Amino acid sequence: MMFRSFFITLFTLSIGSTISKAQLFNPDSLRLISDQFSFTEGPAVNKKGEVFFTDQPNDKIWKYGLDGKLSIFMDKSGRANGLHFDRSGNLLVCADEQNQLWSIDKNGKIKVLIKDLDGKQLNGPNDLWVDKKGGIYFTDPYYQRDYWTRKQPELEKQNVYYLPAGKKKQLTLALDDLKQPNGIVGTPDGKYLYVSDLGARKTYRYEIMAEGKLGNKKLMFEKGSDGMTLDEEGNIYITGNGVTVFNKEGLQLAHVPLKGWTGNVCFVGKDRKQLFITSGKTIYIVPMRVRGVE
Repeated sequence: MMFRSFFITLFTLSIGSTISKAQLFNPDSLRLISDQFSFTEGPAVNKKGEVFFTDQPNDKIWKYGLDGKLSIFMDKSGRANGLHFDRSGNLLVCADEQNQLWSIDKNGKIKVLIKDLDGKQLNGPNDLWVDKKGGIYFTDPYYQRDYWTRKQPELEKQNVYYLPAGKKKQLTLALDDLKQPNGIVGTPDGKYLYVSDLGARKTYRYEIMAEGKLGNKKLMFEKGSDGMTLDEEGNIYITGNGVTVFNKEGLQLAHVPLKGWTGNVCFVGKDRKQLFITSGKTIYIVPMRVRGVE
């Protein structure tokens, strides 16, 4: 009866919502895929609709195929956290074992995109999103890891950075006024970027300007998020305490309660109509009546 209880809570919508519950979720269909992991994170979907995700404590990147089978894509993954596919099909990786940003091609060949910032170690790249030009936004919070030798950050602040596309890539500062940025996602039209300040328990929307700059900061809601995704209606899915859904005006639509900490979420499958959830030791699938657009 756990799943039925789950969906009763799931379909509790806020007064004033302009979208009905029938437009979002398919009831009674939460499905546990596996609970064999230590801590799952960073789901990213490729062009086929396959999803790749991380089991960070075990230092692995897994693949969940369209055939419903699980397989290991990479062992010894640099303690991969957040993932995202670029326009060429390379898997971008927040590899926080040495606080780097990687690109991995389909054959598993690794290219280090960013190894430091002016000779100083990054805090620990956490989550990322690729814009229409191929530029990469990523968050860089500091979470002390038991596999690090260092005990404090080398950088003064926890920031958001932008890595432009092209051969001459130079890391630029995008945001430096957040306490602990974490979840990040942009709209498919390239107009807006959502950034969660998990440390301050707030999520903001920014306008994407020229050369990757961000402006016109707007508070969306008083909740932080570990990971985020968007659907075709412009609704925002955030994680942490389960999955919470907000519309583009910042009104809460629904909540998916799950035990423990929910790390991240994305839309997967050929038609992007399945919500893939990484939550602690588990991964779940929820059929949807809206498509993902990330």
